[in-house]
Amino acid sequence: MSAFLYGVALQWKLDIRNKGILLTYYVVPLVFFGFMGGIFSSINPNAKDTLVQSMTVFGVTMGAILGAPTPLVELYGSEIKKAYKVGGIPLWVASINNFISAFIHLFIMSLVIFIIAPLAFDAKIPANLILYFFSLKIFIIISLAVGTVLGLLIKNISKLTMASQFIFLPSIMLTGIMFPVNMLPKTLESVGKIFPATWGFKLMTSEVFDIKLLIPFVIILFVSICISGYRLTKISLE
Repeated sequence: MSAFLYGVALQWKLDIRNKGILLTYYVVPLVFFGFMGGIFSSINPNAKDTLVQSMTVFGVTMGAILGAPTPLVELYGSEIKKAYKVGGIPLWVASINNFISAFIHLFIMSLVIFIIAPLAFDAKIPANLILYFFSLKIFIIISLAVGTVLGLLIKNISKLTMASQFIFLPSIMLTGIMFPVNMLPKTLESVGKIFPATWGFKLMTSEVFDIKLLIPFVIILFVSICISGYRLTKISLE
């Protein structure tokens, strides 16, 4: 257990020193929050009601989809994985370490938004804090599960960038955090439902727990675990 915790702590420190990861986990989401938070709240006062949730969904999606897969591609797509095999360390350990480290980073970033938004933009604090933080944790976990799949499926950074953007941009534009989804054509509204960000936003803005909102998360998580397990098995045999 101590070795495992050491691995998580080491990965967390490596992420802090990685400028690219630091940008996607903290800098860009918080700069976007500072810039767009003021615009949203001044153009539409009603945006303050869901400003915390919408900016958090943006930040978590960016970190999980654009940031978290990068260390996995760098590890599994290089000779570093041989060091794990020589040392007798299962390759899945690196994925778990990266997952936990990313979760901590994204939760910290989300806390910053949660604390600053009401002070800076008079944003409304979620009515049910227990449900909000439960929803936030679930959303981060599911988003990172998708990010892990990307990191395991793709073998180089250039392809990862393209694939990540293919998921990230629709997650932001079709999920209701920028503008109400009822303004979209029905087709695009339906497409938006395949992304975790849509359900994360609905769950975090809900004042009453609705177990039906967890069904898409369970499906996404199950599919992600199956794909990740298959890829890890295949990578370990290469």
